[in-house]
Amino acid sequence: MREHSQVNLKREEVMIQAIYVNLPVADLQRSMEFFRKLGFTFNPQFSNEQAAALVISETIFAMLHTPESFRRFTKKEIANAHTTTEVLLALQVESKERVNELMNLALKAGGREQRDPEDYGFMFGRAFEDPDRHIWEVFWMDPSQMPEE
Repeated sequence: MREHSQVNLKREEVMIQAIYVNLPVADLQRSMEFFRKLGFTFNPQFSNEQAAALVISETIFAMLHTPESFRRFTKKEIANAHTTTEVLLALQVESKERVNELMNLALKAGGREQRDPEDYGFMFGRAFEDPDRHIWEVFWMDPSQMPEE
């Protein structure tokens, strides 16, 4: 079992092997190009003209689906990310500098800054919207620097 610096799990707790976040996108090729410009790759084994597997890490993936593909998995109405927020996707990176690097790549690739940067000393974060207006937070955190209560 890999040790995680922020969570102390008991042996009997469930350990998930991976997470796949499913997101609807209006134009699959445009979305893929946006994330490639940020330095991400796609797993061709789980990608086709209807969906693409965005590789975020060894165990974290986002499945980008055309609306038709996404509808196969739900009977509910699909949230319109231009007007509502259903999920905030937060990605932890290794440094404040990496937060800014990834944010600058997102803006250069056509993303939009979602809110002002937040700096709490022990944690620094920024957020962008992808072309479909899904919100991606990028943050760095050093829990050892958290102020004592």
